[in-house]
Formats: sequence, structure tokens, C-alpha cells
Amino acid sequence: MKRYLVFALVGPFVGGFLLLLTTTYQSGYWAQTSLGEVGKLFAVFFKTLQYSYLFGLLPSLMIGAIDDILVHVRRIGPGLRMLLVGLFAFVLAALTYSSRGPDSGAVQFILYGLVGFVPAAMSSWLVHRYVTEPQAVAAPT
Repeated sequence: MKRYLVFALVGPFVGGFLLLLTTTYQSGYWAQTSLGEVGKLFAVFFKTLQYSYLFGLLPSLMIGAIDDILVHVRRIGPGLRMLLVGLFAFVLAALTYSSRGPDSGAVQFILYGLVGFVPAAMSSWLVHRYVTEPQAVAAPT
């Protein structure tokens, strides 16, 4: 249960911030903005944080369920599990957020994929580091 709590708290927070950074980069905000206006970015982030949790809670819990399934596979170590969970979240976020129009490309696909990869890998690492994991049971032969 602690595993899902970590994914539910960390995933939408980090993912929402990365999504905000990605969309501001895609819109050209950073090309014409001074460093002094970065405070506006954080103001927008904290005003929209409730929506990050509203729309990011269920996907974060689904990624947490995948992590929970993979922790029971004995042959998959923690490092590989973090990578697999992160790659799965990368593909899902990239397909969900990136467009397929004329402005799409590799940069857009990678940026939106990182919106899923970073929170998933970070949550999986936090779970591995701070939550006691069950011992995998060997399959009967």
C-alpha cells in the first residue's frame, strides 16, 4: 500500500511540473522570457497543481501497479524494474501528449515521453529505497 502512496504523491507533482516545462518550451516561452519571469512559471504550477493531481493520479497508480507486478518477478532486479517502469511510462506519456500533426517530431516525442519517464523512475526508486519490498516466491518446478 505504501508503494501506491509514493506513486500517488510523487507522480502527479513531478509529472505536472515537467508537463508545464515541456509545454512552455514547445510554445516558445523560454525564447522570449527573461530569468526574472521564472516566478510566473512557479505561480502557474502551484495554481494548477490541483489539476495535476486530478488528472495524474490514476495514471500514476497504474504505473505503480506495474511496478508492484514487476517486484514479484524474481529475475528482475530493482535497477531493471525502474528502467522497465520508466520506459513503459515514457511510451504511454509520449503517445498520450505528443501530437501527430505537422509540428510533431522527435524532440516533441522525447520531451513528452520524459514527462512519464522521470516521475515513474523516481517513484520506483523511492519505493525501492524507503519501502520494504516483499520477497519474491520461487515458482514450483
